[in-house]
Amino acid sequence: MLLLYNIGIQFYGIVVRIFSMFNSKASFFIKGRTNIFEKIRNQLDASSSYIWFHFASLGEFEQGRPVLEAIKEKHPQKRIVITFFSPSGYEIRKNYPLADGVFYLPLDTPSNAKKLIALFNPELAVFTKYEYWFHYFKALNDRNIPIFIISGIFRPKQVFFKWYGGFNRKILRFVNHFFVQNEESLELLSSVGIKDVSISGDTRFDRVSQNAADPKDIPAIQNFCSTSKVFIAGSTWPPDEQLLSKLVLQHPDWTFIIAPHEIDNAHILEIQKLIPEAIRYTEMPANPEKSQVLIVDNIGLLSSIYRYGDIVYIGGGFGVGIHNTLEAAAFGIPVIFGPKYDKFQEAKDLISIGAASSISNFEELDNAFEKLIANNAAERAKKYVMSKIGSTDQILTHISKYF
Repeated sequence: MLLLYNIGIQFYGIVVRIFSMFNSKASFFIKGRTNIFEKIRNQLDASSSYIWFHFASLGEFEQGRPVLEAIKEKHPQKRIVITFFSPSGYEIRKNYPLADGVFYLPLDTPSNAKKLIALFNPELAVFTKYEYWFHYFKALNDRNIPIFIISGIFRPKQVFFKWYGGFNRKILRFVNHFFVQNEESLELLSSVGIKDVSISGDTRFDRVSQNAADPKDIPAIQNFCSTSKVFIAGSTWPPDEQLLSKLVLQHPDWTFIIAPHEIDNAHILEIQKLIPEAIRYTEMPANPEKSQVLIVDNIGLLSSIYRYGDIVYIGGGFGVGIHNTLEAAAFGIPVIFGPKYDKFQEAKDLISIGAASSISNFEELDNAFEKLIANNAAERAKKYVMSKIGSTDQILTHISKYF
């Protein structure tokens, strides 16, 4: 099985290299890893040790960020190094000020793992939610460097819990302690003999509550919203935008802000074809004539834009799964999303308390819009988020013993 794993890693690298010739994300993936060990060697102090945080992408960074920042606040002398697997995380957070270095994670090979860990000299490693790399975990384990998974979540259909998942379970056993989101995850890990597990909840609740307590002002957005009611659509994809274009026509008295997940020019132009009167955030004049729809063609603003909304639509539910609902809920804003939300406990919870609705077509979207406005869902959303905070303190108390 290890042989197949190694072949799979090499094959993945070849495929990405081919795609890099015509795909910008793949190009970033390859270029960012070129001479990576030389970049690390030049930036880090070889005589120091570091706390290593790894994140798959930007979402996992925001999820693990409260733990990282709590460590830095309580132990300011600690040095921190961050790796990302995805360009969407690295390119946005490569200048993150609390880290001594931010790098792409090289592909998981035995030689890469040994080189990276020798350069980082980590006193411990923290991985957020998922990403289980055999050679990195083994190299850490071989050097007795503690590995922690925070905000972990497991489901019965995952390979770890199948009869043929022995190799994958071996990766799990390299981990010193799992901090998981729910009881089901604890029971699943226990069923395969893993006992070093705590239910700590999801650190995203801590992060979104921090963001809602001290949001960034965006005067241009505030000016655009004026005094009208505001519908915000975050992390949308084309199927979402098809429905939203109809909703715009149905509710001319509302202002709409659409922040698509992909902001390349081709995608923005497709949205403008659907909604010709929409204006772009980056082209918005200082005193624009009133438009009903604004397209946010900029990264990094969405979590602060939610503060201006009265109701929010979260995209992704007609694809692989919905994006982050908690950023909006933390501001006390009810949410709507597509049908694929089964992997997200918070989405199920928000529906159960009447603070969210799942829709499959335009009629259901329009009905959910009217329903959530009328039933005082906003207060329920905020209370739900506040009831779930505290995961960061629990995790920090435990891992601080290893400093």
